[in-house]
Amino acid sequence: MSQTALPLDTPEGGRRVAMLPTRPEDARVWRPVRNQAEMMVRDLDSLVPEDHPARAIWAFLEGLDLSAFYASVKVTVDTPGRPASDPRVLLALWVYATAEGVGSARQLDRLCQEHDAYRWLRGGVPVDYHLLSDFRVAHQEALDRLLTEIVAALMANDLVTLKQVAQDGVKVRASAGAGSFHRRSRLEECMVEAEEQVKRLAQEQKHPDPETTRQKQAARERVARGRAGRVRQALDQMSLVQAAKKRQERTLAKTKRKKITEARVSTTDPEARVMKMPDGGWRPAYNVQLATDVGSGVIVGAGVVNQGNDSGQAPPMEEQLRQRTGVHPGAYLMDGGYAQRDDIGTLEGRHVTVYAPVRPPRTTTSGRERNSPRDDDSPAVIAWRQRMETTEAKSLYKMRAATAEWANAQMRSHGLLSFTVRGLHRVLSVVLLVVVTHNVLRGLALAS
Repeated sequence: MSQTALPLDTPEGGRRVAMLPTRPEDARVWRPVRNQAEMMVRDLDSLVPEDHPARAIWAFLEGLDLSAFYASVKVTVDTPGRPASDPRVLLALWVYATAEGVGSARQLDRLCQEHDAYRWLRGGVPVDYHLLSDFRVAHQEALDRLLTEIVAALMANDLVTLKQVAQDGVKVRASAGAGSFHRRSRLEECMVEAEEQVKRLAQEQKHPDPETTRQKQAARERVARGRAGRVRQALDQMSLVQAAKKRQERTLAKTKRKKITEARVSTTDPEARVMKMPDGGWRPAYNVQLATDVGSGVIVGAGVVNQGNDSGQAPPMEEQLRQRTGVHPGAYLMDGGYAQRDDIGTLEGRHVTVYAPVRPPRTTTSGRERNSPRDDDSPAVIAWRQRMETTEAKSLYKMRAATAEWANAQMRSHGLLSFTVRGLHRVLSVVLLVVVTHNVLRGLALAS
């Protein structure tokens, strides 16, 4: 018996039976059977609601010309070979993942297997993390053209006007550690060590170790060649870093010249630079430049530099806007880091009205007031100084922070906290993807 009955006396002199608690192994319950085959009939389309963001993103991308993404597909309808994964699907997966703050190809691959929205976008198209990772950095020109097309479409619908444009830079952590930065002497030692490793592995290929597989040997050679290439690139970058240090010695104040350190370059990401971050610390990073339309919040220009400050970045970005849209912005809002006299003259010469803060004069050691009007100021610079004294200009300039800082925050919410790729070219590809995602979401919001 599964239970034992015990007779008990009652107060009335009768008797009743008490049952002991049922043991788990004796209980009759429905237990899970996970090895039993069952048929489940369902389609992907029924798993995603009609108002789901994934559907809106797919519909938006369907209305764009993505022919540049298909140009690299080798297999055509008239040639043999296995079909390639649809670039539109790969782009949609990355746009939706970026909107959700996912920046890892491995995580995106896992979501494509487990999450209904990603499975719907995928639609059974074969993907893996290698394919996703390569796609993100292999279509920089196509992403740039896509950004231009999105901005043009929004301008055609009067959603983007370029009456006021705000530019700002945001420092994003590079995929390199502080310990990977070395002086020239150490880099030369690393170069010798890397070349010796490549030669050693080449000799081992002639007399292979029977316990080492061919795939493992090839992987070791690939890693050795990659390290040698990065060290060689670091040596090439050293001259640029040294030139920048010399410019600092000429331009910085005497108190700051003492803090200039010896030139160092990373062997992990040679194009990364140590920059001062918003929290006051110094870390390897890239300087992401964004130009945002004030009226719509749409990012109309994007770039990446490995320069720690924003000096000299306004004219190239404004020229990018002209090439992308065919027009110059009416008013250009930028902070004091961009306000160089030559740059202001260049922008004003393009009939762009500059709004940037005028630094208050301060007396230097020579007795001359720095930042004060100078005899050699151009008419454009004089007009800028006078303009920024007006109440109207000060009121308009307040829109810069509300626009540029908001755009920077949006970039971070889309996962642009640190880069997982290395090199200016790949970093720019990731930035363009994030900007395209931002503009797709803005386009959907403005059209609703």
